[in-house]
Amino acid sequence: MKKQPRPFILAETNWKEIQQHHFDIAVLPWGATEAHNYHMPYGTDNYQVEYLALASAEIAWEKGNKVIVLPNIPFGVNTGQLDVPFCINMNPSTQLAILNDVCDVLLRHGITKLVILNGHGANNFVSMIRELAGKFPSLFVCVINWFNAAPKQDIFQNKGDHADEMETSVMMHLYPHLLLPLSEAGDGATKSFDIKGMKEGWAWTQRPWTMITKDTGSGDPSLSNPVKGKLFLEKCAEHISEFYGEINGKSISSMLK
Repeated sequence: MKKQPRPFILAETNWKEIQQHHFDIAVLPWGATEAHNYHMPYGTDNYQVEYLALASAEIAWEKGNKVIVLPNIPFGVNTGQLDVPFCINMNPSTQLAILNDVCDVLLRHGITKLVILNGHGANNFVSMIRELAGKFPSLFVCVINWFNAAPKQDIFQNKGDHADEMETSVMMHLYPHLLLPLSEAGDGATKSFDIKGMKEGWAWTQRPWTMITKDTGSGDPSLSNPVKGKLFLEKCAEHISEFYGEINGKSISSMLK
């Protein structure tokens, strides 16, 4: 059966369809292009965040929430991986410039809320949202890190934050043909700063990636499987769609209690 363009996906829909709806929420998926251990594609963050953007928006749309998904931004902050071939870096200042332009356009066309759906750990939009709030006070801007939208410990055994058990399981479910066998993966072992404040979490610096990991992974992927990935994605999509429902049609003041 021929698939029809989905009206809540800007890249698929058309001007005729757009004029039949009043959208309240725009979702901007934002990923990255970087190495993911030996066994996963450079586009892992983009594949994942695009899937979650579409899946969560579809659930929300079916419940009557007027959400429109913008095209994914495929480059993220990779200043710690500048020496890794083809890890494409986009500086935070560039990200802010893009967000300024996007916010300006959205306001012109009646959007009252922008949800940045983040798919890359080094993308940190908090300070940008503070600046955007001063420039666009009538626009509600927030960020969701999709990978934190559901508890990981209920599903995955090995901790990590890059090309780990969670990410590998998710990609095994979504795009298994893009992955090498787990036998080709590195163990994802990492080093960390042996400094008290950083170990306790009240001091921070950027990790020099090729100094802390030999395979670009952070977390052991050996227990990954697609069943775990599917379950985690379903939980995240449901929780994110519920978030859209909670803010849909509401003013900023009405969301406060």
